[in-house]
Amino acid sequence: MTDLHPIRRALLSVSDKTGLIELGKALTERGVELLSTGGSAKALRDAGMAVKDVSEVTGFPEMMDGRVKTLHPMVHGGLLALRDNDTHVAAMNDHNISAIDLLVVNLYPFEAALARGADYDEMIENIDIGGPAMIRAASKNHAFVNVVTDVQDYDALLAELDANNGQTSYAFRQRLSQIAYARTAAYDAAVSNWMATAIEEKTPRRRAFAGELKQTLRYGENSHQEAAFYTDGTNRPGVATAVQLQGKELSYNNINDTDAAYELVAEFDPKDSAAVAIIKHANPCGVAQGETLVEAYQKAFDCDRTSAFGGIVALNQPLDAATAQKIVEIFTEVVIAPGASDEAKEIFAAKKNLRLLLTDGLPDPRKPIVAYKQVAGGVLVQDKDVGYVGIEDLKVVTEKAPSEAQMQDLLFAWKVAKHVKSNAIVYVKDSATVGVGAGQMSRLDSANVAAAKAGRMATELGLEESLAKGCAVASDAFFPFADGLLEAAAAGGACVIQPGGSMRDDEVIKAANEKGLAMVFTGMRHFRH
Repeated sequence: MTDLHPIRRALLSVSDKTGLIELGKALTERGVELLSTGGSAKALRDAGMAVKDVSEVTGFPEMMDGRVKTLHPMVHGGLLALRDNDTHVAAMNDHNISAIDLLVVNLYPFEAALARGADYDEMIENIDIGGPAMIRAASKNHAFVNVVTDVQDYDALLAELDANNGQTSYAFRQRLSQIAYARTAAYDAAVSNWMATAIEEKTPRRRAFAGELKQTLRYGENSHQEAAFYTDGTNRPGVATAVQLQGKELSYNNINDTDAAYELVAEFDPKDSAAVAIIKHANPCGVAQGETLVEAYQKAFDCDRTSAFGGIVALNQPLDAATAQKIVEIFTEVVIAPGASDEAKEIFAAKKNLRLLLTDGLPDPRKPIVAYKQVAGGVLVQDKDVGYVGIEDLKVVTEKAPSEAQMQDLLFAWKVAKHVKSNAIVYVKDSATVGVGAGQMSRLDSANVAAAKAGRMATELGLEESLAKGCAVASDAFFPFADGLLEAAAAGGACVIQPGGSMRDDEVIKAANEKGLAMVFTGMRHFRH
């Protein structure tokens, strides 16, 4: 087997016709014979190129609404035959099978149909059969055959031909083959995962995972780790769909933190009020609602000014000039929002390293999606935590009931606690966090951390009392003992929201009553590890 092989005959059959005419002309100019099917053949012919229909080669017309057109020995023999195998060459000669040196195929738009919510029957019709079969055949025979499945590889193919006098190298064909196998794997993953959902198969025997490279990253969490960012095709609004208007390339940690920030701020409906979340190391250091974005930002910033430095800011409404001006007063890594005014963009333009990401909307915090986590030897799969608690779901368990204002702060605190690493304790007052205790090994420690932050910020703001005085307290899981609750009360907590369900609920409720606290149970926890 020689390393270089010429391309004399190509089969082009694509759903996405972007660049098809240009590619066809470039191949024709290089003396390549073109075969094609259906709409691709028509497009090439209409552009003035000589094209032979696959039906002429197979001797069979396209039939069954296009379901059968390329599944034929005249096609697959041309793709699979080993050119240096005398038996294969003899079979080609005996049956008048001509070699196909280049296959250009992209598949029926199954993922696009899925994204637009097509019904079951339409999804079935968007499952490609002939395309994957040809791709796998050509990929297997990459010793001789080139297979191109991505429009973005057209230029690379032509450059390879120019560099090698109309031939391609073995290494080039290997790379194309790997890309092609990954494409069919991702396609089959999309089909199998859709079908599992469609037939309500919660734990399919085999589950496929797939992604498309969006960005090669400088490194991972640390400089000695290699990393990359892949999209999963769900088009959930957020960091994966955002357009970056300015600033240096996002890092692994930037992407992780920005996702955490945007998922949190999406909990607050922009039609109800402006909301801002400031994130550091995937945990919120400040979250607030306000009449305006700038008010919400200032309230969030005043929760923990120290941690906000170098943080990620997420907005639930388009960035305006007043908020932009406030944000640039300190060093901020990333700002993500559903839009931005021209004036805000101009203000940010002076900060060249500040990344501004604009999305096509907010993620739906109640839309079920699948979440994955790798462990040694396997993958944990679960539904994303989309649990929601409204005022009607709360059960008052103490002698004192929360006031209307306290109830609103409790619900606010509960939404934030859902996005804080466990064990999580969140203090909230007037629709703004005033203390966050995250990721501690005991709930008592988290209550202490949140209290310390509230006290420190009060001193920084020149206040005599802790910011936590009279606050609402949220705990992401039940208090196993009364100590964590008593610590929150000592910090200034006036009302508490927690799941309940501990063996010592009675002890905790008794302690709350003795301290004059109002407490509600949600019946739902929000562990986040």
